[in-house]
Amino acid sequence: MGPVSDPAVSALLDAPTTVRLRPVFEGNNISYAIGFKHINYVSEAAVLHHFRTAGLPVGELYRRYGLGFEVVELRSRLGALLAVDDEVEAEVVPATKDGATEFTFTVNQFVRRDGQRIKCAGSTVRVALRIDGHIAPSEEYPAGLGRFAVPRLGTGDRLELGVTPRPYGALAEGRGTTGTTDPVLARLIGEDNAFGWRWRMPYFYCHFNERVQMSGFLRVMEEAEDLFLADRGLPIKHVLDSRGWIPVVTQSRIRLLDETVMEEELYTVYTIEDVFKSLLYTARMDCYVIRGGELVHTATGTITHGYLREHAPNQWAMATLDEATTAALSSPKRAAV
Repeated sequence: MGPVSDPAVSALLDAPTTVRLRPVFEGNNISYAIGFKHINYVSEAAVLHHFRTAGLPVGELYRRYGLGFEVVELRSRLGALLAVDDEVEAEVVPATKDGATEFTFTVNQFVRRDGQRIKCAGSTVRVALRIDGHIAPSEEYPAGLGRFAVPRLGTGDRLELGVTPRPYGALAEGRGTTGTTDPVLARLIGEDNAFGWRWRMPYFYCHFNERVQMSGFLRVMEEAEDLFLADRGLPIKHVLDSRGWIPVVTQSRIRLLDETVMEEELYTVYTIEDVFKSLLYTARMDCYVIRGGELVHTATGTITHGYLREHAPNQWAMATLDEATTAALSSPKRAAV
């Protein structure tokens, strides 16, 4: 018989929960559909509700035990479009393995349309509890919680810097494989079919006074995609106005490998991995910071995109990628910048 856990910890590990949520209006960017970032936000909100229902709300975890709630991995697959007025029934099922040091949950999102229950998205969410060394816990951890408390979120791979970075705060953007204005991005991109972007991470992407949180990396992924498409001659508004196409995300994944600290400059490389069946393309996002004279790999993820064409208000069908679009996605842009 294993060690006995506190009832609240047992509820986190064993008891499914269900919550009804509505997506945030901010995510309603095209017609009245909700974008992938806010679909992921719903999954995160459902897990936060799961902690509250168990009796360990994240604010109390921080105040009483000095533990910061951290989503360290988020994988999602889109099943059907989510609309701005939908009420989501989000089911959270604990899936943490024995001995694991991260909580794992599956989250399924359902809506009702025309009397039918439709699955809109499914996610896997992994959570760690980051020990905050600036806060002295006022209480001992509940039994069974200590194994999920970690001193930091990881130690990402270190790469030799090999170049002299541009001054901190200097605006720089790297495109394609040549003509890159930033030497660090040029080093990271090499000859890959990739786009690079450098940006100082603002406090409003962070939490617990210090670290970039998962939602911040979802924003970075969305921004990198937008900048990449513009760089390849496929800016979203132009393509939407001229062809009626809008990118749609069918799958996404982000994993935190190390911590990214508020106001560090994040070097993001967005690499096209595959364009297949004239319908979808996949990209990998890798994020780095410079620390101690080395490049530290702090996050990685993948995303699968296609294009949808709206044939009636908020009724969409997959668009077939034409030759020009496939060529733009497949070949690095080599114009000097």
